[in-house]
Amino acid sequence: MNVNPIVPGFYPDPSICRVGSDYYLATSSFEYFPGVPLFHSTDLILWEQVGNVLDRAGQLKLPVGPAQAGSGIWAPTLRQRDGLFLMVTTNVTEPAKGHLLVRSTDPAGDWSDPIHTDGAVGFDPDLAWEEDGTCYLTWASASRGILQAQLDPDSGRLLSEPRSLWSGTGLASPEAPHLIARNEWWYLLIAEGGTERGHAVSVARSRSITGPFEGCPANPIFSHRSTTHPVQNAGHADMIELPDGRWAMVYLGVRPRGSVPQFHVNGRETFLAGIDWISDWPVVVEDAFTVPAHPTSFVDNFTGPQLHPRWVSPGVDPATFVRRVAPDATGGVTLLAGRASEAREAERLLAVRARDAAWQAAATVPAGDAALVVRIDDAHWAAVERHGDSLSARMVVGPLDQRLGTVTGVDPDRPLAIRTVDTDDPERLRNGPDRIHLGYLRDGNFHTLADVDGRYLSTEVAGGFTGRVIGVEALGGDAVLRRFEYAAIPTVVNA
Repeated sequence: MNVNPIVPGFYPDPSICRVGSDYYLATSSFEYFPGVPLFHSTDLILWEQVGNVLDRAGQLKLPVGPAQAGSGIWAPTLRQRDGLFLMVTTNVTEPAKGHLLVRSTDPAGDWSDPIHTDGAVGFDPDLAWEEDGTCYLTWASASRGILQAQLDPDSGRLLSEPRSLWSGTGLASPEAPHLIARNEWWYLLIAEGGTERGHAVSVARSRSITGPFEGCPANPIFSHRSTTHPVQNAGHADMIELPDGRWAMVYLGVRPRGSVPQFHVNGRETFLAGIDWISDWPVVVEDAFTVPAHPTSFVDNFTGPQLHPRWVSPGVDPATFVRRVAPDATGGVTLLAGRASEAREAERLLAVRARDAAWQAAATVPAGDAALVVRIDDAHWAAVERHGDSLSARMVVGPLDQRLGTVTGVDPDRPLAIRTVDTDDPERLRNGPDRIHLGYLRDGNFHTLADVDGRYLSTEVAGGFTGRVIGVEALGGDAVLRRFEYAAIPTVVNA
């Protein structure tokens, strides 16, 4: 049973394309800047992030504040045609503009400024072309199901009125359309059932890209709903043909833990399955590929000229508040002043996604007051905060804001640290997904100031579409971040 994602951490809504033996994959990013993380692989198993599609202010406008959690960039579609890569997605912060479309000749390089598909209001857009080059935009509407219109991809202008393409099988929330051509058939792949435990993949087919579409008799063709599979919420899929004629499918899922109702904390992640074709219908083969645990540990001393593309910030471009300390071997960056010490809302948080069931993160901040934070959103986070030589553990859950433990006289060179400890005991009722330990390192050993139930930093409690991130923010004044280390802690997975 495959239980490992190919892209762990909150990288949901995957879209994939192939150019020769190279595969490229894009995912959602929601309220985090830069937007639309982009990955490359040559084997579908090991993926490297090579950039972010929307990485400058002219491409992406995001809101800030707790009310905006879950907004921003929703599901993208990534396609390649005639040497040109195109990515279409929806910034739900600006829904009236329609979907935004960018292009590039090098997916790991710069992407164009966006054009907008005025008149196509909705989400989860898809691009597909007939053999004569006619382009179609297909998307989801909350009230009208799956819609489609002919599109001029150079201008973003719709060349036909939007029309209903398919409303799905009757399950909730038909969305995430992708049109795929094979053997003189057009296949319309969609998600249904909502992106929670009822999530599923359904498919319809037609001889014409414009329909009419007939649903597969075996719909939904893929789901983990009402099962004990350790990967749940499976859906929102995209398919690709491999060079040898086989087919593969990427999809999102979550790894919930703890007692009922179970809690997922790292968001919706990207998984891989195979596809067989029977009577010209796709059949999902979950274990067609062997997927080992993805290597996730890293150390960043910030010695390079630019931040690694893994670094993000809620609502704000990290380039606006991260400064190099000096071009020398010691590395480090200066974080410009973020939130005030007692404030609850992040202003300049430099963060990475949590990617494992258990992990430890440590930040060396030799100068300035700072916080090491693990968060879902501005109303659900925990931190180790340093003020002078005093360290305190703090947690915010909705209106509650409490300091849980304090120690003084701590050398500023001692790293601030957070670690999670797996508590997945099926025999224990009212068991959260993990325990979050807030503390610091001394001589490499973890010293705990406080530990808290991880359920309060889960999507089931906080709501929304993202997962945990871990980051550093300067408090009140500038601070120097010399080193950041993230390490996966091995756990036993019940498969």
